[in-house]
Amino acid sequence: MSVQTLVAPDLLQARVETALRNAGACDASAAAAVRALMHASRIGVDSHGVRLVVHYDKVLRGGRVNGTPNITVRKTAAATAIVDGDNALGHHAAYVAMDTAIGLARDSGIGAVGVINSSHFGAAGAYARVAAEAGMIGFATTNSDSVVALFQGREAFHGTNPLAFAAPSGGEKPWLLDMATSSIPLNRLLLYKSLGVRLPEGVAVDDAGAPTTDPASGKTLLPLGGVDFAFKGAALAGVATLLSAILQGMTLDHAFIPMVGGDDYSTPRQMGHFLLAIDPERFGGRDVFHAGMAAYLAALRSAPVQEGGEILAPGDREWRVEAERLVAGIPVDPDTAAFLELPRSPAGPAGHSKEPDIPRRT
Repeated sequence: MSVQTLVAPDLLQARVETALRNAGACDASAAAAVRALMHASRIGVDSHGVRLVVHYDKVLRGGRVNGTPNITVRKTAAATAIVDGDNALGHHAAYVAMDTAIGLARDSGIGAVGVINSSHFGAAGAYARVAAEAGMIGFATTNSDSVVALFQGREAFHGTNPLAFAAPSGGEKPWLLDMATSSIPLNRLLLYKSLGVRLPEGVAVDDAGAPTTDPASGKTLLPLGGVDFAFKGAALAGVATLLSAILQGMTLDHAFIPMVGGDDYSTPRQMGHFLLAIDPERFGGRDVFHAGMAAYLAALRSAPVQEGGEILAPGDREWRVEAERLVAGIPVDPDTAAFLELPRSPAGPAGHSKEPDIPRRT
């Protein structure tokens, strides 16, 4: 089993930003990507954290992603807008879109923004979180290339298609849900392959369609819901496709150039995203919302628990991990550590990473 490297957050952030700039990203694009990647790495979502810098280096140098984009915003109605990413790093386009959505929501109570001509944007929760920190309810989603089978299907059809929601919690940290509509995200399978960690049962199949726990032979992911109820995950994946691609004429899941594993790193993928902000002040009022969230979460966390279990609200685990990593450092997988030329500081076996052992959340 591989050994990870523990890295101080400030050092890691600086190395990632330098790598992106060296690959051709402008200051604004590099800063946006670092912000999103560090969000994921700080809270323990290592599959969508700094390990992705290796991929972004490749697509920036190959020309698939425009490192110096002219991102434009076109307001289409009182509460809607379209952001044209100009084939930027998806993080840059998505942060512009969420900032736009928040501005629209301050005026109209709600802001809905579609993104066109973008690229992979990492963890969707990074953008939903921005709305929550602005006192609003946030939602972010995107579709991606086919790696997930349909319910009772034999081949990949949807992407892992995340749905992320965030809201002020009435406390210091927001309520945060960031979930793939597949059993696990593709990047987690790739992370497990790098770390030498076995997959859980029932999340992937091999070339023959047989279940596997070997990340090296895992070809297609399965939707959320398990063997009998995976139609739920497959349908939710379609929601992401509807909002991100169909609504604004961007690439459908099955038509994407593969994100990884192909030979073409020069052709833009014309990816779409969808971001939403809702201002509680225009509904029951901000104070009412904060009080309601605080009461709801207090009741949830004090609900009876199974022996040996722990009830966690969405975000509880993430903020706990963030506090730990601020002190102990962020574990980085061997491939990424070598790419960033990080000094070695063993973090123990790869299985010590927070991500492979995620407590159940309610």
